[in-house]
Amino acid sequence: MYLKNNYKGQGLTETMKKFKFGNIEIKPVDPRQLTDRLLLINLYITQGLTLFIGLVILFFQKRNPISLFEFPKSVEFLYWGFGFAVIMFLMDMLISRFIAEDSIDDGGINNMIFRERPIWHILLISAVVAICEELLFRGAIQQGIGPYWTSILFAVIHIRYLKHWIPTGWVFLSSYGLGYIYILSGTLWAPILCHFLIDLISGLVIKFRRES
Repeated sequence: MYLKNNYKGQGLTETMKKFKFGNIEIKPVDPRQLTDRLLLINLYITQGLTLFIGLVILFFQKRNPISLFEFPKSVEFLYWGFGFAVIMFLMDMLISRFIAEDSIDDGGINNMIFRERPIWHILLISAVVAICEELLFRGAIQQGIGPYWTSILFAVIHIRYLKHWIPTGWVFLSSYGLGYIYILSGTLWAPILCHFLIDLISGLVIKFRRES
């Protein structure tokens, strides 16, 4: 998707239909047309908006965002974060073994993000995405509508997966699991850790796997 108004750029989604509003034009774009710089700009702007929206929701909920990031005295959250990450990877391996690759295709976005990225940048991206998205979805939205509807919204937000029901369902289940360990652990650090590990290991796998 891209905005056109004396600036020619491109965005991430290839599923939206073309429409115009004033001088702004939005139309589908092949992800392969994205430059690396533009891809990163879109990524960080999206996460910045995610963080901002989460803080706004917390403000109207009259909750202190700093309190959500208070580090727990117990290390129990580590078990929840690592444990659920392991479960998700095992299930992902099982799904990948029996499901055709085109059924879990994301349009090549993840490959473009991580394939040529240095390890330190994969770490940074994983941390930024985990913190921003968990603050919004688990820390703010789940407080108002619960883990089920939060996970519905989380799946819809990941629009690049919507053309296939399997990855859409997987995103929903992953989100619900993150919400569940947040409730059980009592700290946002459990889903943040899990989300971070999933993105980090997935990014490293993409970076180092051999081309078939």
